[in-house]
Amino acid sequence: MNPRRLYLAVGASALVAYLPSLWNRFALDDIYIVVLNPLVRAPSGVWRAFGASYWAGNLNTTVYRPLAVATYALDWMVGSVLWFHLVNIVWHVAATLLVAHLARRWAGDAAALIAGVLFAVHPVHVEAVANIVGRNELMAATFVLIAVIAALEYERPLLSAVPFACGLLSKENAIVTPALIAFAWLLGLRPLPERRRLAWFVATWALVAIAYFALRYMVFRSYGAGIVAVAPVFNGASPLTVRRTAVAALGDVARLPLFPLHLRADYSPAERTAVTSLVDARFLVGVLVVGIWGALLLLAWKRRRTLEAYGLGWIAIAYSPVANLLFPIGVLIAERTLYLPSAGLAIAVGGALRELQGRSLAIVAAALFVLGGARTALRIPAWKDNLSATNNLITDAPLSYHAYDLAGWQLLWDRQTEKALMYFLHATELYPGDQRVYLAAADAAFTLQRPALADSLLRIADQICPQCPASYANQIGAARLRGDSASADSLAGHAARRQARP
Repeated sequence: MNPRRLYLAVGASALVAYLPSLWNRFALDDIYIVVLNPLVRAPSGVWRAFGASYWAGNLNTTVYRPLAVATYALDWMVGSVLWFHLVNIVWHVAATLLVAHLARRWAGDAAALIAGVLFAVHPVHVEAVANIVGRNELMAATFVLIAVIAALEYERPLLSAVPFACGLLSKENAIVTPALIAFAWLLGLRPLPERRRLAWFVATWALVAIAYFALRYMVFRSYGAGIVAVAPVFNGASPLTVRRTAVAALGDVARLPLFPLHLRADYSPAERTAVTSLVDARFLVGVLVVGIWGALLLLAWKRRRTLEAYGLGWIAIAYSPVANLLFPIGVLIAERTLYLPSAGLAIAVGGALRELQGRSLAIVAAALFVLGGARTALRIPAWKDNLSATNNLITDAPLSYHAYDLAGWQLLWDRQTEKALMYFLHATELYPGDQRVYLAAADAAFTLQRPALADSLLRIADQICPQCPASYANQIGAARLRGDSASADSLAGHAARRQARP
């Protein structure tokens, strides 16, 4: 197969699948990270982003992705929502071509075509590609792939270190880059470099990591007692419960790449709840997933199917930072976080089907494109705009308190305050453990001039988290931005009295 035609076919698959997303607008987190972000709206944001949290104006001290924010600032200068989405598609096409390139280098043209098409049109990628702020996933994955290729194919430590650094500045999960490279050496997929060059690799990785974490520390030091985001399902949970719940979530993590028929933008309580028992069926399913994955990895290794083993290992390594097994993060499951791990799935499937030729190869590639592309095309409109995304979220995850919380915010911004309050209160019924929902409900109650209700909601909020001043600061800032200064003043007054208590 002609390499140029191969890459053209793979790139075109990614482009065609996501062309409908060009007509999407801003949705959900796009509003706060892009539209309302003062860094994005000014050219100086291109460099000022490196001195701020990803959630600018929000006191979140967990997420630092300045390179992604800098690209939003560049996009804002163009002044078109379509341009934002086009840039996302370009990043996705780039990542797809790199996945195909790896498969081709290690297993030939057939593997490259299968891996490339599968990655190009996989429906689990829709959240990352069709929602603008998913770009951090696209950028991190692209830079990780470049770093892996530079290390394994060209043995260039510095050439690998630069994209490693760029990946970290795009999203934190790029920290897995050295492990992906080392795993390939361990499997013998590529020979281990001679000792001196290996030392250079280790040294450059260490320098990049030290510089990155030092920069994070310097930026977040000025935020004081900010918010450290943890998934709501983990609120009040013991470390053992966190791990059991994370293992149970692997059932969804396995289902989504293999059978992506039902997709949702949120997996919050009560859609997913904490697992407190070792005999909980959800936990046992997660254990079964780990067992099947381990058996497949061992089988591939014993049969010298090195590429398939590497792809399976890639999945686990790439997912580890967001698995909540090493440490809890801000979400239990998010489909966008499967973007980088799914590259391993594509590589493994491409390796397994490397022997296909002629008509058989064409049929399998076409089937992947049609089936994956059709599901992707049906999912893209879910991210059309903020209202569509919110409505779809409620439809897809009707038991998720976060869905109703987001719907409440949408209504609050649209000045449908009475309905917003109703949605916030329903969210608290579904899950009473998130202080921020009570603050939002109190904000709406103050706006409706119902101070008694607002005060009762604030008392509950204070009981949930007695030492969370950043949550108040964020809610007050949102009320002022919305133009509800009276509500903001009421919240600020309560916060001041709260802090003055002995």
